[in-house]
Amino acid sequence: MNTENSKNPVKICPTCGTKVSLDADRCLVCGTNLSGTETENAKRSSKVVQGSRIPEITVSLPAAMGLIALFLAIGAILVYLALNQTVSAAVEPTLSPTVTLTPSITPSPTTAVPTATFTPLPSPTPLTYVVKPGDTCGSIAYSFDVSIQSIVLLNDLPADCGFLYENQQLSIPNPTPTATPPATSTLNPQEATEAACQKIEYTVQENDTLGSISLNYAVPADAIREYNGLVNDVVRFSQVLVIPLCRRDATPGPSPTPTVPPPYPPVNLLMPPDGTSFNLADDIISLQWASVGTLRENEAYEVTVEDITEGTGRKYIDYVTDTKFIVPIEFLPNDSTPHIIRWWVVPVRQAGTDEDGKMIWDSAGAVSNQRVFSWLNTVTAITPTP
Repeated sequence: MNTENSKNPVKICPTCGTKVSLDADRCLVCGTNLSGTETENAKRSSKVVQGSRIPEITVSLPAAMGLIALFLAIGAILVYLALNQTVSAAVEPTLSPTVTLTPSITPSPTTAVPTATFTPLPSPTPLTYVVKPGDTCGSIAYSFDVSIQSIVLLNDLPADCGFLYENQQLSIPNPTPTATPPATSTLNPQEATEAACQKIEYTVQENDTLGSISLNYAVPADAIREYNGLVNDVVRFSQVLVIPLCRRDATPGPSPTPTVPPPYPPVNLLMPPDGTSFNLADDIISLQWASVGTLRENEAYEVTVEDITEGTGRKYIDYVTDTKFIVPIEFLPNDSTPHIIRWWVVPVRQAGTDEDGKMIWDSAGAVSNQRVFSWLNTVTAITPTP
């Protein structure tokens, strides 16, 4: 360290107090004239009081860097020692749990048998299905064994579920598992009724409606909706429906496969003309009419021939599938009295058989108009009077 000593004498400006050299004639700050004898300058200079100055210490750059490095090293050592003491203090308490575990090794006596507790299974999450071309709510519901109504409610779809688009994501509910009942020798009444219910599957055809299917199988529409989970009366082409035949109406319905035709129109009678006379010269009396259409296997024409002459009241009924009928010679009277005979035709359908095995016929159409002809058991012709 060097102490700065003032070797050059100075004088002080009497106006502003600025230090200037001893030989200066004018103050550099305020411009005061400083000319005078050396004695005055000496006196003035001798009166100048020098203030004490703080000693200055100068250190070279390498020494300063060395001191900084020394301070950093000392600080690092102190931090390391502090951390080491903290880790040691933290590790010591962790040793105590290992000692306390030794008593728990001894097994407790097996005096109590643990009882099984029922853990409820979590509710299954719905499946996600991506709609493909040609998919319908009915086909999707049938594939996943769920109802259409459950898909509609879970996906907030319209009630008829009539619009699906390709790549649409649908949430499909998992079928609700039914608990298997314990084996019993007999079924309860509801199960027995359900097991005895005869069911068939029907594929919806073009132009089919729920009403037409209901009429065809004589099963109420409500029962079909219930068994198939339908929310309305809308059915779609190629949809498979379960038809519960056990829910048929009380009245006998038509056959499940063919649709019963509507009642036939009245038969149009052709021959003989109304009022024709016949006698022994006519070997055959043939009654003819126009066809009402192709009859089914259990259908026929019911021909009725009745002698309306007063006091007779004889009637003859026969069933034919042809459009003509020959009056039996046994039915024609053999006396000499003229007889007026009336006849008509009606389509009928077989409804079953009676106790004697004879067929029971029901009307399948409207009754035709009635015609008459006269019969005389001689060659003399008469004009009939109806």
